[in-house]
Amino acid sequence: MAKKGLERYEMIMEFMFLFLFIINLSACRGFEVELELLLAMKASISDHSHALSSWNSSVSFCKWNGITCFDSSHVSKIELPGTNLSGRIPESIFRLPNIQSIDLSSNQLSGEIPRNLSSCFSLRYLNLSSNNLTGLIPSAHLPVLETLDLSNNMLSGEIPEDIGLFSGLKVLDFGGNVLSGRIPDSVTNMTMLEFLTLASNQLTGEIPRKLGLMKSLGWIYLGYNNFSGEIPKEIGELISLKHLDLVYNNLTGEIPSSLGNLINLEYLFLYFNKLTGPIPKPIFNLKKLVSLDLSDNSLSGEIPELFSKLQNLEILHLFSNNFSGKIPNALSSLPHLQVLQLWSNRLSGEIPRDLGKEFESLQESTASSTSEKQALWRTFTRIHNAAAGLFLDISSNNLSGRIDDRKWDMPQLQMLNLASNNFFGLVPGSFGSKKVENLDLSGNNFSGSIPQSFGEFSELMELKLSENELSGQIPDQLSYCKKLVTLDLSHNHLTGEIPTSLSAMPVLGQLDLSVNELTGTIPANLGNVESLVQVNISHNHFHGSLPSTGAFLAINSSAVTGNKLCGGEKTSGLPPCNGVKNHARWFVLTFLLAFLMMFAIIVFFSIFVRQRKGSELKRVESDKDGTWELQFLNSRASKSITVKDIVTSLREENLVASGKTGLSYKGKSASNNKQFLAKKVASISTSCWMDWTQLCKVNHPNIVKLLATCRSGKAAILVYEYIEGKHLSEVIQGLSWERRLKVAIGIARALKYLHCYCSPSIVVGDITPRKIMVDEKDEAHLRLSLPGINYLSSDSKCFNSSAYVAPETKGSSKGLTTEKSDIYGFGLLLIELLTGKSAADPELGIHGSLVEWARYCYSDCHLEMWVDTALTKNNNQVVLNQIVETMNLGLQCTAGDPAARPCAIELVKSLESVVRSGGCVSSGLKLFSVGLY
Repeated sequence: MAKKGLERYEMIMEFMFLFLFIINLSACRGFEVELELLLAMKASISDHSHALSSWNSSVSFCKWNGITCFDSSHVSKIELPGTNLSGRIPESIFRLPNIQSIDLSSNQLSGEIPRNLSSCFSLRYLNLSSNNLTGLIPSAHLPVLETLDLSNNMLSGEIPEDIGLFSGLKVLDFGGNVLSGRIPDSVTNMTMLEFLTLASNQLTGEIPRKLGLMKSLGWIYLGYNNFSGEIPKEIGELISLKHLDLVYNNLTGEIPSSLGNLINLEYLFLYFNKLTGPIPKPIFNLKKLVSLDLSDNSLSGEIPELFSKLQNLEILHLFSNNFSGKIPNALSSLPHLQVLQLWSNRLSGEIPRDLGKEFESLQESTASSTSEKQALWRTFTRIHNAAAGLFLDISSNNLSGRIDDRKWDMPQLQMLNLASNNFFGLVPGSFGSKKVENLDLSGNNFSGSIPQSFGEFSELMELKLSENELSGQIPDQLSYCKKLVTLDLSHNHLTGEIPTSLSAMPVLGQLDLSVNELTGTIPANLGNVESLVQVNISHNHFHGSLPSTGAFLAINSSAVTGNKLCGGEKTSGLPPCNGVKNHARWFVLTFLLAFLMMFAIIVFFSIFVRQRKGSELKRVESDKDGTWELQFLNSRASKSITVKDIVTSLREENLVASGKTGLSYKGKSASNNKQFLAKKVASISTSCWMDWTQLCKVNHPNIVKLLATCRSGKAAILVYEYIEGKHLSEVIQGLSWERRLKVAIGIARALKYLHCYCSPSIVVGDITPRKIMVDEKDEAHLRLSLPGINYLSSDSKCFNSSAYVAPETKGSSKGLTTEKSDIYGFGLLLIELLTGKSAADPELGIHGSLVEWARYCYSDCHLEMWVDTALTKNNNQVVLNQIVETMNLGLQCTAGDPAARPCAIELVKSLESVVRSGGCVSSGLKLFSVGLY
């Protein structure tokens, strides 16, 4: 009996040992399988930043970068966001048996999402956003998956019909792709969903009414699609909803009253649809509402006094509708209101007297949530800076009354636009703010004189008082406004002379004094204002000669007609000024003229002799290339650099750059060790050889000096001054925002010099980062090329196929370039500086070009989508504003219509304004609206 018991015990022990052995063997085998899968993943992905350097079998994979394990043996998380990974997502990642979380967002992964996604039964979190993924969204059944983020890729096709199989989802984000078709009905099976984003796609059809069944939804973002039909009233049943965004669709009908049931709603964005009818009264039950944007619709009726119930409201946009009646006094009682825009409606009556008093304590605000940023970025496209203070725009209505009989108390006011209304009376001398930057009172019935106190607006950049009944003289005090760029006083009854002090305004760019009763002569020094590019003095009583400098040089006849002026160029259409009849004076003038001519001839002859010596053709024989001919215009260079210096520099050890345009060598003068750059090209045409001296006369700190040319029967060499630095393409990634902005200003100044101060003007032709050298002080230097050069590349279409060439140049059989094509290249350069991408970036996807990609991203208002991430780290709101305004300028420069592009003078003025005012470009250029307005 005891023996049988012992045998049974031994059998049990053997079985237990066997069982433990099998378990241990299985665990070991499982560990090996997961190791193999991870190593297979590493092998199939390009790791540019060495984020996977720790992934090797010498250490446990639980200690690898981005890997989290449970039980110290099984992979539960892979977290590698923003690590510069590229290539395709390997199928092996979805074979990990215990994986719960995968985050590969913000990389450069491409290709399709693997079809074996459904094999990850334990997966709870999947984030593949902000990559370059293409193809269809795979069907899968993952009941425990809670977060699925595939946003900001290039996924196409329709949303899978069985999307509802993700029944446990709480977050679904497919935004920023090219998905088409309708929202499948099965989406309503995801009853636990809290966050739904399908924005920025090409979805069509009606918004499903069954969304009302998804009671857990707190965020709905369906904007920037092609949805049609009415807003489902069933959305009003989602009482947990905090954010509703249906913008930029084709929605029709009235705003459902049921939305008033959304008692937790904080953000309601319905702008740019085709909605009609009044604002429903139940909307004013939304006590938590922070931002309301109903702009760009066809809403009508009066703006209700019920707005007083929305005490948490910060942003209110009702512009571009058909609202009528008066501005409600209720808006004066909203203590947190920061931005109010009511322009382009049919409002009438007076401005509420207390409007603005509740805003005294407002300080500079910053957007703390994604939705608020969305609202504020939209405002950037309409006004300069919606996050820096109180902006009031009620233009283009039928408002009336006086505005001088009230106390203006808006200490944070920066922009006030009352244009195109029926206001009358005197213009107030103050608006209770020292921060006013833009003041537009045009198109009203204001009378009296222009207040002298306007000179106290030290931040003023734009003043428009046109089309009123103003009289009296132009106050000298306006010249105290040193930041003023645009001054429009046209169509009034102003008298007296133009104050000579206006010529002391350093950045004045546009001056319109037309259709007044001004008298006297035009101040001669007004033509010396370098920033002045546009002047209109027509239909006054001016007499005398037109200044022959600055903006008056090529002034159009329409800008000077209706006066008694004379002189100017042919474009002015003015008669020549009358001669002097005093014979004695004629004799003195003739004598002085003859004397000056003799003196000029002597000076010219001496200079000619000296330059003749400097530019004398020098020759040297070469066994390899025949006879080299060297010609200088720069006399200093001719004394130090010899043909031998240039020819001997063409050695492989001196090679500093090579490309389709030629080979560049660093040379040194044997006499004084002064360095130069020798660029070897195939040949220079005879016409170019005869005309090359024009470029030698170019003298600007942001342009590399061309010192000489050297040619033989087989090749040619351009000799430039040597700039100690690197090509912009090599250093752009390491430059801060301030340094990139300095580079942009330098190149803009170079273009201004070439286009406006060289006669004839010089066109660069192909502005690329390889033509720009950045020295140790971050000064940019543009290298010019001679026209008529045959480069070493055999590709004759090299220039026209360049990504930096304007579209009209590419479409020209002769490849003709103009000043406007230079502006296009500069705009492309700005976009590169902002995005960190190159014009030839192969990952621009369906957009085809960097310009189209930038337009798409900018119009969608996602700053993080297009700006170089290195520029947004640790930067404040002012810098972000500067970035937005600079991109705005870049998109203007790359407009398809050359006539819509700004000139070089405007580039400099705009960028200097960005630096000076922290992002408010006030050059008089129309803000690029990417189709929004």
